Amino acid sequence: MIVYEDSELFIEKEPSEIPWLKIFTKEPYRELGDVPKELRTRLWEVYDIIEREMREYYNPKKINMASFANMLPRVHIHVMARFENDSYFPNPMWGEKLREANLHLPDEEEFFKIVKRALENKRIV
Repeated sequence: MIVYEDSELFIEKEPSEIPWLKIFTKEPYRELGDVPKELRTRLWEVYDIIEREMREYYNPKKINMASFANMLPRVHIHVMARFENDSYFPNPMWGEKLREANLHLPDEEEFFKIVKRALENKRIV
């Protein structure tokens, strides 16, 4: 599911028990160093907005950020809100499941609206 899209980037929801978004460049650059500097700066500004909004909305224990790109060899950044009672914490979401989650999170559709508004307003602090 696409949460946000413009001429350079798009943000996709990763199906998961936790809030998890992925930021992609539209151009399928293979490595971060291949991304033009101006777009690379924008990519991190978008990351900052998502992280801030995720922290404010969900109040997670930790925000995880990842960019392996081994299975999907193109630039993209994972942004994940982690909770002590999610199924994997403190392991990575790709790690060993430790328990069944018992998360009661606020409405994700509202979160998507908040993120979209923040990005459209370029609310960068």
